[in-house]
Amino acid sequence: MLNQPVGRPVDLLLIEDDPDDVWETQQTLNEAKFTNNLHVAIDGEEAMAFLRREGRYSEAPRPDLILLDLNLPKRDGREILADIQADAALSSIPVVVLTTSRAEEDILCARDLNCHSYISKPVRIDHLLMLIRSLDDFWITITRHAADAPG
Repeated sequence: MLNQPVGRPVDLLLIEDDPDDVWETQQTLNEAKFTNNLHVAIDGEEAMAFLRREGRYSEAPRPDLILLDLNLPKRDGREILADIQADAALSSIPVVVLTTSRAEEDILCARDLNCHSYISKPVRIDHLLMLIRSLDDFWITITRHAADAPG
C-alpha cells in the first residue's frame, strides 16, 4: 500500500530539533514512497503554535500523526504531550514518541500522558525505514480506514 496512496496525502508533524534527524526522517519517508506532507517544528513552542493554528500557522493542517522527540528546546516533549492530551481538539491525534531516550521514567511518563507508541530512535537507516513503513501500515492505513468506515 505504500506505493499506492489512499486518498489525500498524510499530514505528519515531526517535532524534532536535530537537523540531521529531520533530514534522515525526510529521506526515509521518500525512500519508503510514503505519500505525505511532512511538517517540521523545531521546538515545543513552534509545535504548539502549529497544532493550535496560531500566528503564521493559521492555515496549518490538522496532522494525521505526530512524531515527537522528548528532548526539545523551549518546551520539552513531555509538556507537549500533556498539552495535547488536555486539549479536546488535539487529543485524538495519534502521537508516537520517537526519541533516543530509553529511560524507564520517560517511557512511563509518555504512557501516562497517553502517547500511542514509544519508540527509541533506531541507529541504522534500514531500521528507521522499517519503522516508517510500520507506522504507515498501522497508524495511517488501518486507522484511517477504520475512521472512514460507516457506522
